[in-house]
Amino acid sequence: MAVRRLPRPHRFDVYVALGGLLGGLLLVVCRLGVRPSDDPITLFDGHWAVLVPLGVMAACELLRRTAPRTALLTGTVVITADLTTQGNVATVLMFTDLVYAAVLYGPPASARRIPWITGLLTVAGTVVPFAVWRVPEVLLIGVVVGVVAFGPAATGWVVRDHRDAAEAARLRAEQTALLAEMDRVQAVTAERARMARELHDMVANHLSAIAIHSTAAISLDDAKTSREALTVIRENSVEGLAEMRRLIGILRDGAPEREPAAVPTLDGLTTLVDSARANGLDVVLDTAHGTVPAPVELAAYRIVQESLTNALKHACPGRVTVALARHDGLLDVRVTSPYGHRDGPRAPGSGAGLVGMRERATLLGGTLEAGPDGALWTVHAGLPLTEGDPA
Repeated sequence: MAVRRLPRPHRFDVYVALGGLLGGLLLVVCRLGVRPSDDPITLFDGHWAVLVPLGVMAACELLRRTAPRTALLTGTVVITADLTTQGNVATVLMFTDLVYAAVLYGPPASARRIPWITGLLTVAGTVVPFAVWRVPEVLLIGVVVGVVAFGPAATGWVVRDHRDAAEAARLRAEQTALLAEMDRVQAVTAERARMARELHDMVANHLSAIAIHSTAAISLDDAKTSREALTVIRENSVEGLAEMRRLIGILRDGAPEREPAAVPTLDGLTTLVDSARANGLDVVLDTAHGTVPAPVELAAYRIVQESLTNALKHACPGRVTVALARHDGLLDVRVTSPYGHRDGPRAPGSGAGLVGMRERATLLGGTLEAGPDGALWTVHAGLPLTEGDPA
């Protein structure tokens, strides 16, 4: 059978117990008691009779923090027994500390009950003796009970209440800091995703054209074709480098003299389509969108740009159609290209473009569908034109 070990006393409690015991012994040596030896309540005469209550009360002080209820119950019995002797001030002071510690360190139920119990004892110690003896002097009994019991209990309750309030404030501060850190991480993640989309959409089109035309130049042994391919490669590399520099300029700190890069708008679709035609695509542009909000305008431009990039990399020879229309509070973006097996050079794809387009539509509360539709590959996006609840 395992023997349960008593909790180890706190170091401060050991100091309190030793201080109370030594102080009480000093009072005994000096023959200083609470009551005279001829007091009627004194049953055990002599200054040495107070040593037993003093020693037991000092032992209870060792449990003031680890077992506060046990210490208080034992101390109550001891202080009652101390009334039969001449008494010792150190014993009384240690009992008041036990009451205080029981409220401060004890369970919440005990902390709520002890002030009420000691308050009722104080009232009873004041009213009952005065009702029995009808002399003003007996009111001091209630005063003593209040000082010894109710005062420490009320003090312990006030200190405990402030301690609990401080602990609650600390927990709220930790939760606030945790939420702030979570918001920061989410903001950083969202910003990284946005930067990745911008970088992909701005550069992928030019790099895809470079890859396709360089493959054609290598595979075809024709000086004219190689020269045309190299011309297209140079144009796309210069434009891609300019786009990259603009993006790096936005991200770089400082440089207040640098003008901010213009955000692409739907008015630039004509230039985008002309660039796609220069890369070899047969593109038809049909727009009837009118004025749209800036976030929707940027998302639509990037979706068209990425769709043309995918058509350049994967589409079969044939016509590519870009159509933008406005109806039912949505900007309808539709890009179709020939779908099927393609001969000739192709640029590798990673699937990041479709992910980026879908993310752009979702952030605005819209939808995007991409996939084969008969002989065509269709990218269809519906972007809300009114401010809603973005995802």
